[in-house]
Amino acid sequence: MPAAPSSAPRGRRLLPSLLGGGRAVAAGAAALVLLAAYPVPGADALAAGPAADPAALVDPLIGTDGVVHTFPGPVTPFGMMQLGPDTAPKRPYGGGYSYPAKRLSGFSLTHVSGPGCPAGGDLPLLPVSGAPPADPGSATVGFSHARETVRTGFYGVTDDSGTRTELSSAARAGIARFTFPAGKEARLLLKLRGSATPVDGTRVRFVSDREVVGSVESGHFCRAENTYTLHFAIVFDRPVAGGGTWRGDRIDAVEGPGGREVSGGDGAYAVFDPAAGRTVTARIGISYTSQEGARRNLDKEVAGKDVRALESASHAAWNRVLGRIRVAGGTRAEQVRFYTALYHALLHPNVFSDVDGGYAGMDGRRHTVPAGHPQYATFSGWDTYRSQAQLMALVDPQVASDMVSSMLRDHEQSGSLPKWTLNNGESWVMIGDPADGIIAGAYAFGARGFDAHRALQVMVRQAVSPNPARPGQAVRDRLGYLPVDGKDWGCCHFYGTVSTQLEYDNADYAVAALARALGDRATYTRFAGRAQDWANLFDRSSGYLRPRLSSGAFASGFTPGATRGFVEGTSAQYTPMVAFNLRRLIEGRGGARAWSRYLDGLLADPRRPSPTRADLNNEPSMGIPWQYDWTGEPWKAQRAVRAVQQALWNNSPAGQFGNDDLGAMSSWYVWSMLGLYPAVPGTDLLVLNSPAFPSATVSQPGAAPFTVRGHGAAADAPYVQGLRLGGRAHGAPWLRFGDLRGRTLDFTLGRSPAKGWGAAASAAPPSDATGQLPWPKG
Repeated sequence: MPAAPSSAPRGRRLLPSLLGGGRAVAAGAAALVLLAAYPVPGADALAAGPAADPAALVDPLIGTDGVVHTFPGPVTPFGMMQLGPDTAPKRPYGGGYSYPAKRLSGFSLTHVSGPGCPAGGDLPLLPVSGAPPADPGSATVGFSHARETVRTGFYGVTDDSGTRTELSSAARAGIARFTFPAGKEARLLLKLRGSATPVDGTRVRFVSDREVVGSVESGHFCRAENTYTLHFAIVFDRPVAGGGTWRGDRIDAVEGPGGREVSGGDGAYAVFDPAAGRTVTARIGISYTSQEGARRNLDKEVAGKDVRALESASHAAWNRVLGRIRVAGGTRAEQVRFYTALYHALLHPNVFSDVDGGYAGMDGRRHTVPAGHPQYATFSGWDTYRSQAQLMALVDPQVASDMVSSMLRDHEQSGSLPKWTLNNGESWVMIGDPADGIIAGAYAFGARGFDAHRALQVMVRQAVSPNPARPGQAVRDRLGYLPVDGKDWGCCHFYGTVSTQLEYDNADYAVAALARALGDRATYTRFAGRAQDWANLFDRSSGYLRPRLSSGAFASGFTPGATRGFVEGTSAQYTPMVAFNLRRLIEGRGGARAWSRYLDGLLADPRRPSPTRADLNNEPSMGIPWQYDWTGEPWKAQRAVRAVQQALWNNSPAGQFGNDDLGAMSSWYVWSMLGLYPAVPGTDLLVLNSPAFPSATVSQPGAAPFTVRGHGAAADAPYVQGLRLGGRAHGAPWLRFGDLRGRTLDFTLGRSPAKGWGAAASAAPPSDATGQLPWPKG
């Protein structure tokens, strides 16, 4: 979550008794207005049996207010094109659309869901009627939500001038249909320099009186040096009556079809004769390889189709993937939140190769992927390795496998696995080596369509050899920790020594986990052992992880809420981030009772994070509520997770919390509503809370389906009274993913905690203190 504010505005809601007497909690006046005004049809109605049309339950407007930064435009699962609206004057990072805004600046071809820095927003298209704007680049139009239609696969709006825009997308192409007011001149502005980030170069050419092609060079995610080139081809269904380009305040007309190519301009425009009809349909293809690639993508995916046909295909594509988790029961509002979160979790990474398999590599050259296995790009690694990669593997193991293969190709071309890449450029934003958790996590949750042994070799090489993905590793090897006063880091983007070391430890344990799954005992022992060097930063006198100096002494001036040595967090928030060996950490802090009190303080009010409370708006705190499963108090985990669900999620544009970070936060919600959470990145360990629905069936392609049942499930009944797995009593608050295949997990739930369930010390989830977990049989 780079450069992100700490939290989004909150709505006013009545929290159930488990949070303290059902008291009203007021927060965020803007969100309060939105909750009152935003319609949620049938929000309180009880839902029936398994959702027959989950795509119809998705509300793309959820997350378009505050700092969530999602986008409402139509997109296919993991699609290259994200055609959709951008608002003005506020244009949120990545998503581009702010629900409270009153004006639109255009409909751009690319968006990124939920980042903490500007991204995407390339080539906004803006239809305008009447007189041409004096400054086309800054032109906007007014709009109202009353004239807006948003649903899965479709976006439509009628602006204040009466111009109607309707959008739908395929994977690499889309269709925009513009219906202009009768009797007024109709024109379409192509804002070549309208990207959300700086534009280094532009090209545009009118190929004929029906086609415009060009390119935009942009990138610079989080002010980094990474760049990409987006090529586009636009074909109109009727002739252009006139057109031209502009640069600053100079406007140049293009004479006749096949006009010259213009380089470096600010934009282009096409004029349509109102006498020939009010509606103009633009079919748009994009590519990161060439204009020819963009045209091939257009011809393959949208030629001969209309908006409705494309919407129908997109809706069906979403139903195929969303339908792999079929929830039944609960309220309609709960199902809307669940499927919207699942939708947001499956937007990225994105298809990056053209229909012919060509793609722009990390080395800037054109490469080709095997047929049927697209290249994927845009990895928000620090955010997504914790739970989004695992969820992707759960519902679409083939995409997850192709994603890992894409990462391995990125390594071949650049020398390192992706860290935070935007398209085919590495930004080095954030810390750690998150690719290890993504790859091992995908494998642990069912992705088997990649060369896992080769992946392990690459992961090991990156973990032990000098490379830009692991700055400071040589210092860590020498001292056993990263000193806060150190200087010899190498490159790239190194900061936050304690946080970085914890990230390296988690990455090392993910390497160990994959090695263990593949039967490589030596690599497992080596990396599971190296992952334990977090203990060199643990201060037993305070019970916290602390920054340490090169001399070996702990740095002075420490408090639990200190930020020195930490990234987007504090020592209080980061100390629990040793889930792979939590038992040893708990013992070091004084045992289960002391750890439980610590968790009580961290989770005292999920609505109001502070330096000494968990910030459940952000990734480092995501797994904290489940740590009660290690203290013999799983009932507290059940209570805490339900409190977070109800306090920080609702059915309004401000109905998520924090940046969604390319599905990271949404994946947390999906897992938590199932009553499961992948606690240790890279492993198949699932810790339990309680399911929110009476039934949820997961049908993973290539595996036997499993069902999670919540007998007595209700918003105010989060407490597990008993549990059966495959018909047999299960007394532990954890299991392995493989335990679920072909089975039913039956929770019996109630309104009062059953404090004895899962309380035995022997029932706690496993911890790996020295890299010596019992070796798998067989």
